[in-house]
Amino acid sequence: MSLRDTAWRFVDGARAIDVALTRRSDARSVLVDSRTAMNYVMAAPVQAALARDPRIRFYATSTDAALSLEDIYRDALPATTLIRPAAAALMRFDAYLTSDLLWARLPRGTRRIQMFHGVSGKYSHDYDSPTSSMRRWHRLFFVNQRRMQNFINADAIDAASEAPRLVGMPKVDCLVDGSLKRNDILGGLGMDPAKPTILYAPTWSAASSLNIMGIDLIGGLLRRDWNVIVKLHDRSRDPRPFYSGGIDWVGHIKTVMAGRSGHLVNDANICPYLAAADAMISDHSSAAFEYLLLDRPLVRIHVPELLKSSNSNEEYVRLLADASESVETAPAAIDAVERGLASPRARSGSRRSVADDLFYRAGTATSRAVHEVYELLELDPVALPAVAARPEPALPTAAFNHSRDAL
Repeated sequence: MSLRDTAWRFVDGARAIDVALTRRSDARSVLVDSRTAMNYVMAAPVQAALARDPRIRFYATSTDAALSLEDIYRDALPATTLIRPAAAALMRFDAYLTSDLLWARLPRGTRRIQMFHGVSGKYSHDYDSPTSSMRRWHRLFFVNQRRMQNFINADAIDAASEAPRLVGMPKVDCLVDGSLKRNDILGGLGMDPAKPTILYAPTWSAASSLNIMGIDLIGGLLRRDWNVIVKLHDRSRDPRPFYSGGIDWVGHIKTVMAGRSGHLVNDANICPYLAAADAMISDHSSAAFEYLLLDRPLVRIHVPELLKSSNSNEEYVRLLADASESVETAPAAIDAVERGLASPRARSGSRRSVADDLFYRAGTATSRAVHEVYELLELDPVALPAVAARPEPALPTAAFNHSRDAL
């Protein structure tokens, strides 16, 4: 046995003694670590389900100092205790939950769970076919079999270990369980539900469609008799050039939208706006893939420089192209939306096929994630309500249909 292995055995033994001396049989603590508010959205459904159990207490931190904890966790459950990394390092947590490659320094040890925060295949060397080992994680909640196999093929994890678990994406369960109502969402935004609603949700990057044609595209959409919703990635609001190109996109978009039927949403969670949209425009984003679960028209803006700079996995680029109409200019995107609204079932087969490939058993992921967390916490789970499997989407069979209450 090497000196390093001997040292780790000593550390593990000391941590086991710490647990034995300090753990109450009926109490557990979980630390959530998020880089942005959008990262927290991934963990939020799991926390919400577990928070009904009085034995589990939640803390939240961020090992990325770019944003304040208050900004990141503005939508956190009231019982969540915000804690700085230095204070967290002095505490012992029974589990650590994150959706990014964050690794808080916790000398007293914990059970580390990786949930991932997207499904687009960007930054593939980190998030899809990693070049470094991921064997230090106790659990990896894979969204789909494809990514799990990519990790195995890259020798980042051992196929026979207990860590990889096929869970799905808890965040998108709400897109298929009937809990989001289109008309209610639009009413809350002050928009007319009788009008077609178009969502523009570009990814972040100085090379994104937002930077190349975003203002022209938004202006063109607003000139049509449509509701227009714009959802920016958190990082597009970051003034640093690497993320946003150093541009105040919020200010620019608000100026373009002034006095028109448009809404720039501030929420971190895009799911309600996906549910409200009759068609979506994006570039290469996880949100575009998530929209496929609704089987509605998707327009993809092809930006080669974005795909190159974000090291996007070519598998995922092809999948999104197959399930959408690809364009390269703002006028072409608007024309494609017109065609999508007129023929909403075009490409339906491709959309459903890609969604089934990338989102394992959508609608039931939260239940699986909660079960896995209970196992790591060594607690008997409390009873949770049954979750229905993914239903068939309710879509019009011909041109746009104003009667969408069922959605």
